[in-house]
Amino acid sequence: MTFLSHLKSGVAQAARAAAGLALGAGLFVSIAPDMAWAQSADAAAASATDARPALWVVRDADSTLYLFGTVHLMRPEHNWMTPAVTEAFNESDALWLEIEDPTDQSAAAPLVMQHGLSPQQPLSSRLTAEEFAQLDAAAQTIGLSGAALDPMRPWLASVSLSVAPLVQAGFDPEAGVDIMLRHHALEAGKPIRGLETIGQQLMFFASLPPEDELDFLRSTLETFGEGAAVIDQLANAWMAGDVDQLYAVGGDELKTESPNVYDALLTRRNADWVNQIREELAGSGTVFIAVGALHLAGPDSVQAQLTDAGVQVERLQ
Repeated sequence: MTFLSHLKSGVAQAARAAAGLALGAGLFVSIAPDMAWAQSADAAAASATDARPALWVVRDADSTLYLFGTVHLMRPEHNWMTPAVTEAFNESDALWLEIEDPTDQSAAAPLVMQHGLSPQQPLSSRLTAEEFAQLDAAAQTIGLSGAALDPMRPWLASVSLSVAPLVQAGFDPEAGVDIMLRHHALEAGKPIRGLETIGQQLMFFASLPPEDELDFLRSTLETFGEGAAVIDQLANAWMAGDVDQLYAVGGDELKTESPNVYDALLTRRNADWVNQIREELAGSGTVFIAVGALHLAGPDSVQAQLTDAGVQVERLQ
């Protein structure tokens, strides 16, 4: 398999960084693998785990906007479509996602090639010998090598290192909440809108300052192999509707250790979405807005910023 084939086969982050993407950005779904999953539909149904993820609503005289946090990749056995979520979705006129079509690999691949590779400044020239040995060891576990990752920019090496362990642990992008909601919307003939484009999401990482980008990779190397356990913790908190625990695992430490990544991944994007939500409130209709759950948790969440702007947010579930 070529380097590009490996690259296009999957993108996610390790440990806390993986938590950020799984709950904070849908980018990786666009270049996640098309894989056959071992678990059968019957087995999934038999092991279904009921959930009660958080759901909020924003209303004015002629508008109703539901806010629902998602996990961008899930184990297929989780059953999260509760009666409250189903009712809110069914009565909505449209679905808003982070990206209109998170499965559009054709749109992501050229952008990754343009903004994710830097062969003139390989990773081996930016990392210490010990760090590059760590990179090579991590890459070997997913069927790559340090040499294969060497032409990548640090941010792309970070996200490329982690998809295989997550996939091997049974996490399926096709079981991601965004993808499932999109399927339901298409079946129901509901319009689908993206709050962002794939290019915008990719540039949140590609425009990180060089030292922050390197720190991002170093953090990934330090926590490599922990991603599945962290995503399980986050998924459990999400299914329980425990927003505080979700933020404690996925956001708090990220904000402390990588404030620029946190700001790029969450705070600034939330502010942009708040502006879009307020514009929609000026009109009329009912919309179901589904974004990574970490955007709806913590002090910089969409709800917190809406409240600061004088918009009332009510939790329904």
